Formats: sequence, C-alpha cells, structure tokens
Amino acid sequence: MRDPKHVLVTGASSGIGAALARRYARRGRVLSLCGRDAARLAAVGAACRSLGAEVDASILDVADREAVRAWIARRDAVAPLDLAIANAGISGGTGGGAAPDGLVEPRAQHDAIMAVNVDGVVNTVNAAMAAMAPRRRGQVAIVSSLASFRGFPGAPAYCASKAMVRTWGEALRADASAAGIGVCVVCPGYVRSPMTDRNDFPMPFLMEADRAAALVERGLARNRARIVFPLRLYLLLRIFAALPEPLLDRIMARLPRKRGLGAG
Repeated sequence: MRDPKHVLVTGASSGIGAALARRYARRGRVLSLCGRDAARLAAVGAACRSLGAEVDASILDVADREAVRAWIARRDAVAPLDLAIANAGISGGTGGGAAPDGLVEPRAQHDAIMAVNVDGVVNTVNAAMAAMAPRRRGQVAIVSSLASFRGFPGAPAYCASKAMVRTWGEALRADASAAGIGVCVVCPGYVRSPMTDRNDFPMPFLMEADRAAALVERGLARNRARIVFPLRLYLLLRIFAALPEPLLDRIMARLPRKRGLGAG
C-alpha cells in the first residue's frame, strides 16, 4: 500500500519493528506501536514523534488474543487502520545448554516461541482484517523468515513457527485480495537486532535494520506477495534445500546451533 495514513507495528521496540516505525514516521501519519520492553518502546515512540507522527506506544503481549483484539479495535476507532505489520517474534534453539540433552527444546521454550511467533501473528492479523473488512481496504504484512524455507538443526520450534506463518499468509492472500485487503509475507535473513546479537556463530549477509525496513516498505508499496532479502542468501537456501538428502544430512550435522531463550 502506498502512503498509508495509519500504520500499526507489533514488536516495535527493537530490530526491524523499530526501524519500520521510524521509516513510516512522518507528519500526518498515525503510528500504533506495541512491544514488551517499555524503555526501548518509549525511545522508539519519541523518535517517531520527533519526525512528526502521531504515536501510540503500548506495552502488549501479542499472545493475549483478547488484549490484541481490544487494542487494535481501539486504535482503529481513533483512525482507520490502513497497514498492520505483524512483526513481533522471539527466537531460541538448543545450543548453549538450552536443552538438557542437547537435542529437544524444553517444552516451555517451544511453547513460548509458538505463542508469540504463531499465535501472536494470527491474533494480530485476524483483528486487523476484522477492522479493515467493512471498508474493503487495507493491508497486512506477516514477518516470517528465510528460515521458513528449510528446517535447521538446533532451532526446530523457531523454523516451524516461521514456516507456519509464511504458509498461512500465502494461503490468505487470494481470499483477502478479493475482499480488498492485501496480504504480504516478509522473509528476511539475518538482521542486526538484540535477537541476532545473541548468536555466537557467523551470520552470512547480516543486514542493518534500517536497510531491511527500506526493503519492506518498498515491497509493501508494491503489494508484493513475498518480500525476501537478501536475495543471495535466499537463492543459496533454495539451492541448499535441493541437495541430495545424504549430503544435506552431513552438512546439517556440522552447522552451529542457535542459543536457547535462557542460554548465554
């Protein structure tokens, strides 16, 4: 969508979410931002206000369906919602002593990842589309990951959560389009953020959040079904996934493991 007047971003306190909030901040635009880190979210809100935007910055757990529904309905009543970016997400794996046996994620970590990365996205998108449907106008963006295209050892819940929301968003697009609502799926690679700062392994083609936000904004303006970046890493992953399984197994066994939510 080009020039949305009211933009909502979840997970806006850091990383891509914070960069998107700043990217969309300008005079005459309403921003509805939520996050869980009060200090960081307040700083993002202040930066957006300094750029002329009208900002609501709310502490919110996107896994709380009723709280998300109420917040979005309240913000839509202030100004009709044009663009909702379901960006909130968390990451975790089996590395760094996160799993007792080094293999299976603790159930609490698995559940936490699914609650935010899957339920949080569904809660946000459903509430946003309910607000947009009567007007037959609007757009939602679902932030997935390049990790959605192949499950990687050490991060089963994270990869699964991102694959689920990517597939779900792609399945929604046709019916939503018929109702006047655009659905775009965003699949970034490694983007500098507090979440990736915890990784203690090489991250190929690591991108700054501001650059990532610019690519997302451009893709959304064109209503692209799938916004993927960096392109080189995406192409490498698709080639990688097409390798013979015996070779793929040997490579996978040597890959580093993502740290758990409480590791390190």
